[in-house]
Amino acid sequence: MSLFLGVDGGGSKTAFVLLDDGGHIVAEAQTASCYYFDDDGIELVGRILTEGVAAVTSRAGVEASDIDQSFLGLPGYGEVSSDLDRLNAIPGEVLGHDRYSCDNDMVCGWAGSLGAVDGINVISGTGSMTYGERRGRGHRVGGWSELFGDEGSAYWIAARGLNAFTRMSDGRLSRGPLYDLMKARVGITSDLDVIDVVVNEWKGQRARIADLAKTVVAAAEQGDEVAARILADASEELAEIVEATRVELGFGEDEVVPVSYSGGVFSAEPVRTGFERAVAALPARYDLRTPLFGPAVGAALYAAKRAGAPLSPAALEALRAR
Repeated sequence: MSLFLGVDGGGSKTAFVLLDDGGHIVAEAQTASCYYFDDDGIELVGRILTEGVAAVTSRAGVEASDIDQSFLGLPGYGEVSSDLDRLNAIPGEVLGHDRYSCDNDMVCGWAGSLGAVDGINVISGTGSMTYGERRGRGHRVGGWSELFGDEGSAYWIAARGLNAFTRMSDGRLSRGPLYDLMKARVGITSDLDVIDVVVNEWKGQRARIADLAKTVVAAAEQGDEVAARILADASEELAEIVEATRVELGFGEDEVVPVSYSGGVFSAEPVRTGFERAVAALPARYDLRTPLFGPAVGAALYAAKRAGAPLSPAALEALRAR
């Protein structure tokens, strides 16, 4: 029996999946995020991987040396060239061998959602981006950080929601459900205290701000037109990066392009249905597919593929039926 470890490092958590070649999940574990750009530094990656690998191997009753191949999708991988050597070395220190590979966590979402076949996956979680492959070539669009990119992500939705709250407070927008929901969620009675909470108390922490996207979704569900417009805009932004990915990968307008999605923002029905409509309005022929597997399972599937031992159709069917 061969064992494949998949690690999906997102903006809010890191998920570990140990998969066998028969399509059975042997063990799973979850730790805090290994996103190291806040205040923790790159050595956070080593600490998180050490914790997660220890947990998943202990639950499986195996040693790290028993893992045939691992794939680690790390947030921010490839975005700071000077960090690549260190990021590539850390998993070897944790696993004790060199049977692994690393890339950005976007690959996990693609491999999981489409089963690692040609096509495009769009990710909208804390941040946003697409990753697609066609005939052995991969391409990424988006993921330019919350400061000047990540359109359609939870952070982007939350920032737009906070901006709408300030406009409602000022009287520049009519007050809808978003106004009171945001005050309650942030925990303030005086509107200006939102600055103190978000900037000083939360220190602008990416994940904490992104979590406010749930408040925007709740406001839209209560009929807030401004919140609904934010979610509609998010859907259109996500469709736009899908189209850019198609063009860059060389899919012709006469080809059917498989597309799927991953990330927590797609759990919001207004975003998901809005995205479906926006994709249908694009000029190319897209086949929008419900995700087959989650990103952590996708990472394990990609590990098997990188090992030259992709799971058989029967094993994939067993994995789907679990």
